[in-house]
Amino acid sequence: MNLGKLFMLQSELDAHIEEQHPRQEGTSRHHEKVLALLVELGELANETRCFKFWSHKPASERQVILEEYVDGVHFLLSIGLENGIEELNIRPIKAKTFTELFIGLYNAFSVLSIHFSPKTYSAAWSAYAGLGEMLGFSWKEIEAAYGAKNTINHARQESWY
Repeated sequence: MNLGKLFMLQSELDAHIEEQHPRQEGTSRHHEKVLALLVELGELANETRCFKFWSHKPASERQVILEEYVDGVHFLLSIGLENGIEELNIRPIKAKTFTELFIGLYNAFSVLSIHFSPKTYSAAWSAYAGLGEMLGFSWKEIEAAYGAKNTINHARQESWY
């Protein structure tokens, strides 16, 4: 899995967002991006319903879950860019259950907020890639869904979303 193309597209989107929502010089949006990533992870978990042992309702449709997954990809890429990472090769991490993997991801993403390093970032990405595989998504599907959502995100900036 090589993320070079997605880093490039995210860099363009981040620049577009910065044009529409400039930050004060010398400030970082790192913590806001990590929080957004955690929120997106929760939305994804909610759509899978993997932890809802009390319910008979099935998971959302595959496309809905893919769209939620890709929202996380956007923030993971943006966090890397904000911290000077523009290229990364990862190895997906396997887990026994979705719940185990989601909890591990919450931990890994929280670490990005308090101790960002290339190693912690790579570990977070590897866990997220493992979740993508466990959900049954191919890298080709993820790239295509990312591209579609990236286009929507650019349009949102144009319409003052």
